[in-house]
Amino acid sequence: MLGIDHLLFVLPMLLLICKPKALVLTVTSFTVAHSITLVFAALGIASAPQPPVEALVALSIMFVASEIIRTARGHVDLSSRYPWLISFPFGLLHGFGFGGALREIGLSQGDVPLAFNLGIEAGQLVFVAVALAAIASFRLLLVLDFSRLRFWFAYLIGTLSAFWFVQRVAGFG
Repeated sequence: MLGIDHLLFVLPMLLLICKPKALVLTVTSFTVAHSITLVFAALGIASAPQPPVEALVALSIMFVASEIIRTARGHVDLSSRYPWLISFPFGLLHGFGFGGALREIGLSQGDVPLAFNLGIEAGQLVFVAVALAAIASFRLLLVLDFSRLRFWFAYLIGTLSAFWFVQRVAGFG
């Protein structure tokens, strides 16, 4: 896991959240949580076994994809009303996953300074900006009902994350 999991968690959150204030709070919550555990994992302050963390990261993506589908069907629950409360614990999990992946490729504790983490988060903000521009363009330019497109996109992300989950659990051992 070197980033695609992270972005495939953020993207469905962008599709789930319609209100700008909630979107800012959610992305900020995820970023703060992700930064905390990335730094803790990279510095060796805290860690978690990588295989279960990677499986849970895939499960977190599947969860958010399912929330898009549930919301499209009229269900209003915690992740619809307070998405930042959902994004924070998942951000902690994703930070452990990314920190563990960095350790696995051989970066030592001293190789992940603040600037490196800020670079990761800056990349996330660029991704969010591009994704929001694409979403806005789809809404304006497509004759199709965007809610249907969002629904099918959630199924695509959910299917991919389910595959990752099964693949990662099968790799336990």
